[in-house]
Amino acid sequence: MSTDRRTLLADAAIAVLADSGMRGLTHRAVDRAAQLPPGTTSAYYRTRQALLTALVRRLVALDQTELQEAAAGVPVPRSVGQLVAGIVELAEARLTGDGRTRSLARYACAVESARHPELREILVPRENLGRRVVCDFLAGRGVADAEERTVTLLTCVDGLVFDRLVNGGAVREGEVRGLVAAALR
Repeated sequence: MSTDRRTLLADAAIAVLADSGMRGLTHRAVDRAAQLPPGTTSAYYRTRQALLTALVRRLVALDQTELQEAAAGVPVPRSVGQLVAGIVELAEARLTGDGRTRSLARYACAVESARHPELREILVPRENLGRRVVCDFLAGRGVADAEERTVTLLTCVDGLVFDRLVNGGAVREGEVRGLVAAALR
């Protein structure tokens, strides 16, 4: 079984989930989205749970790659302003284009993981360069519990992204500046 075909199907499943929600995520819908013959998705992922698990694994892999590339592509922040700008840029990426699609799918999967612990295990936030940059920034400014505050800060930013997906708008610099200031206190 082709890895490329599995990736194509997982990517199509992410798009279907983002567009149609959890109820619209079917093998047939993924076949249509991937522009493959009927039955292709079920040949690779026999059950809905297998399809959902593949979708979540692919989603996490894409998110991890995005975070690694975002952190690697910018210099280590030397000021609060630089850190805030980097976080705002990441939030904007999660609200537009492919980032928006993945965000919608991610939140649907997060809700589903409340009923399926195996999905929660896959979705658990992972260490990545982006998280490390924020933690190092806070620790470099004398924050004793930098790991915990990093989690809190990034969770709050995630909440802002969720709110803007639902209600529209952008994550504003002033909001992130306030969150960073709270993390530094």
